[in-house]
Amino acid sequence: MLKGIVLAGGSGTRLYPITRVISKQLLPIYDKPMIYYLLSTQMLAGIREILVIPTPVDRRWKPMGHSPQLCGTSASQRLAEAFIVGADFTGSDRVAVVLGDNIFFGDRLSELLARAAAREEGATIFAYHVRDPERYGVVTFGEADHPVRIEEKPAKPASNWAITGLCFFDNRVVRYAHRVEPSRLGELGITDLQTRSLSANALHVERMGWGYTWLDTGTVASPIDAGMFVQPLEKRQGVKVACLGGRLQAASAPVPGPKSTSCLN
Repeated sequence: MLKGIVLAGGSGTRLYPITRVISKQLLPIYDKPMIYYLLSTQMLAGIREILVIPTPVDRRWKPMGHSPQLCGTSASQRLAEAFIVGADFTGSDRVAVVLGDNIFFGDRLSELLARAAAREEGATIFAYHVRDPERYGVVTFGEADHPVRIEEKPAKPASNWAITGLCFFDNRVVRYAHRVEPSRLGELGITDLQTRSLSANALHVERMGWGYTWLDTGTVASPIDAGMFVQPLEKRQGVKVACLGGRLQAASAPVPGPKSTSCLN
């Protein structure tokens, strides 16, 4: 079974002072809160059991119609530690984790996610071609396009393929998380977990090429930019992006929309 974890914590320093009064994952991206897009990505992969890790737990999380499990902790600032915090939730199952400010869109995104979800063993990361790879974790490929190296914000990147904030892991990730040494800043980085999977020859990479969009909504302007991306899609095509009501027929609070509106992505 595949379960999901949404890392909805962090101090939100790039969005300060907005994040003094509200979690960034509750900020609107056009007509729905950011968290809807994160949940929709996991639901596209067929995941129905999702743990949301905010910090701290805020009563404003409670009205979510699909009732995700909540686990408030400062660990959400240390990405790898989320697997330790969520160990009781995941049990012996595989897990997909999405960072709380990453939005994904693409016509074939569900196919990409389905391939990752079908892998019983190993880890899967999603790489996106960028012009400024020095800002991200970067994966480098060798012969037969196999991943050979992962670097975190390299000064001289050997590749333009940035690692996005969406990862699938088998249950070994909990053991790996216990073994990760904190960085000089006291953080347990998710890159270390990906590197361990690479060392075990158990890392798969799905490339998001033409036709895919990856948005980082962690800055003041980026939620507005993301909303401007979503708005014309919904208005011109009569669809709903991140349509949780369409993903779960039994949802108690489906996303409202015109009768002719269908779900997209």
